[in-house]
Amino acid sequence: MRSGIPSRLMAGLAMALAAVLLAGCASSIDATGAISSDPPEKMYAEADAMMTSGRFEAAAAKFEELDRSHPYSSEARRAIVLSAYAYYKAGKFPEAIASAERYTVMHPGTKDAPFAHYIIASAYFDDMRGANRDQGTTRKALEQFKILKTRYPDSSYAEKVDNRIRICEDTLAAQEMEIGRYYLKRKNYVGAINRFKTVVTEYQTTNHVEEALARLTEAYMALGVKEEAQTAAAVLGYNFPQSKWYKDSYALLQSDGLAPREDGGSWISKAWKSLPSISLGGGTSG
Repeated sequence: MRSGIPSRLMAGLAMALAAVLLAGCASSIDATGAISSDPPEKMYAEADAMMTSGRFEAAAAKFEELDRSHPYSSEARRAIVLSAYAYYKAGKFPEAIASAERYTVMHPGTKDAPFAHYIIASAYFDDMRGANRDQGTTRKALEQFKILKTRYPDSSYAEKVDNRIRICEDTLAAQEMEIGRYYLKRKNYVGAINRFKTVVTEYQTTNHVEEALARLTEAYMALGVKEEAQTAAAVLGYNFPQSKWYKDSYALLQSDGLAPREDGGSWISKAWKSLPSISLGGGTSG
């Protein structure tokens, strides 16, 4: 008897293997997209025309096709960042972020790197939620805006982001205040203090800092930590003497026979003085 696999079975296995390989190749082509034989300059012009006519998703797809078909051409590198911008204009924020992040990884420090970071930041910024919602996108937007300011301070994009940074910080501070008030109302004073502390240490330039200092006065008084309460009120009064929050804090201290008095060793004094953007001597007495 002859051993081994019958030739008919071998032929069947070979055909099956060939089918599997062909299917794998086809799915690979589908996954990566077709490769175009058009020259890169023609594809770039077509994508640019689509952008001009407002066909942003089609433009993004064409820029990506250019990058796949001619990855070493001079047009390919800019096509990556322009595909990100086209996706952003189309409102496709995850796709815009993915393309722009790819550019920053592949081509850091190049002329279009600030543009890529600006696209990432803008996509996160436009997807921001209200203060009572998750602020993950706000934090990511703020991070990217700050990268622009620190890494590319002379770029035209860095000049555009100051107001957006303020909005991000104000939104984050507003959320901390909302949670802090929630804790304060339920007499969770330590939890409340931690939230107000974040505003005082990280978001001093926002409008929420006055209330945060007043709420610290209130929470510390409730805990009987009167020196910190007096310091919070003193810093509040020194910088915002006309604030209604200072008047409330002053009255609260007075009700216990106390007055605002700064303790230089307090974390409040140290945190406030660590940021020169707001001076302790900025206020005038009324």
